[in-house]
Amino acid sequence: MTKTSVLVVGASLGGWTVAEALRRDGFTGRLTLLGAEPHLPYDRPPLSKRVLLSAMAPSQTQLRPQSTLDSLSAEFLLSDPAVRLDASRHEVHTESGRVLSADVIVLATGLVPKKLPGQADLSGVYVLRTLDDAVALQRALQPGKKLLVVGDGVLGTEIAATACSLGLDVTLLGPQSLPMQSQLGPLIGSCLAKLHTLRGVSLRLGVGVASLRSTLGVVTGVCLQSGEELSADLVVVAMGSRPATDWLVGSGLQLADGVVCDSHLRAARDIYAVGDVARFSHEKLGTLIRLENRTNAVEQGLCVAANILGTENPYLPVPYFWTDQFDVKIQAHGFIAADAEVAIVDGDPDGASFVALYGSQGKVTGLCGWNAVRQIRQHRPHVMDATSWQTIRDQYPVRSSDS
Repeated sequence: MTKTSVLVVGASLGGWTVAEALRRDGFTGRLTLLGAEPHLPYDRPPLSKRVLLSAMAPSQTQLRPQSTLDSLSAEFLLSDPAVRLDASRHEVHTESGRVLSADVIVLATGLVPKKLPGQADLSGVYVLRTLDDAVALQRALQPGKKLLVVGDGVLGTEIAATACSLGLDVTLLGPQSLPMQSQLGPLIGSCLAKLHTLRGVSLRLGVGVASLRSTLGVVTGVCLQSGEELSADLVVVAMGSRPATDWLVGSGLQLADGVVCDSHLRAARDIYAVGDVARFSHEKLGTLIRLENRTNAVEQGLCVAANILGTENPYLPVPYFWTDQFDVKIQAHGFIAADAEVAIVDGDPDGASFVALYGSQGKVTGLCGWNAVRQIRQHRPHVMDATSWQTIRDQYPVRSSDS
């Protein structure tokens, strides 16, 4: 059956990619993008870096110029969050009372930041998810202020690096023993810990935050799970996010750490999910996975647009993400298992640049480059082709997963 209307719920990168690809590939029907925020689609990676550094104006994060948006011939309904989905009737109800229907619905509502108890009632406590969050935090990051960053993952480490570069007294807190250890393993974690320490960030890792401390509605610090209290002028909570699926409870869709989809990113008949909210079946891995990165949002958007138009392609990604911290660019491809062995195939971790391959269950599963934008291309095929790990062992010295 020909589809004459598509409703995209979530006007960010993943949703925008679906809409743009549909038009590019010949879809001429009614196209609507519903967004909870007041902003037209914008890019999120610059928020924790260039926007906070005032190196990019907030308006420059917009994904496309107005002329391109106009040429899409789409209706943008902004500042109106979706509150309920009736999957059987293909209807989306919004906060303002709208009832929107379409032949095809694409769910692209992203993530909601996790918060500490009592956080919403205090001034001086920030999260970083939206453009408005970035603007508010940028104004607060004044040189000389004492900042606690709660969260040792990619967002927390990026914010800590940016704030330190701006001249703040920064302490990075988190439950892991090394920054980003769960994402990139102990080798990169150790290199990040050294980088941050040398640049002036204080690391208080291996213990979680129990609560916030405040006086007269203003944050004054945190209490660690060890019982120790740390003082601060500002606190940024960057301890992860959860898929924005509360509004989908009772919709009839399967929800489990996201919107559960098949390998074609289909959650139900003519209902798809893209981006951070989609938990999909990966045919090659034989399991459900959910990915939180910019590349995934774009690639899923392209896949869903093609499938809406009848292509029926499974989504089979090799994950990729990057992070910029201080003057270091870290790029990661594939999966880095907790038990992975590591081989340095280019450069030296004690130097300015290196590339590491990761092996698990007899094959190459991941790749990470440290300031190695050119070198990483040479070794990326090992991940794409799942090269035998023994082949790598025969050529390079191998380290255990905990070294």
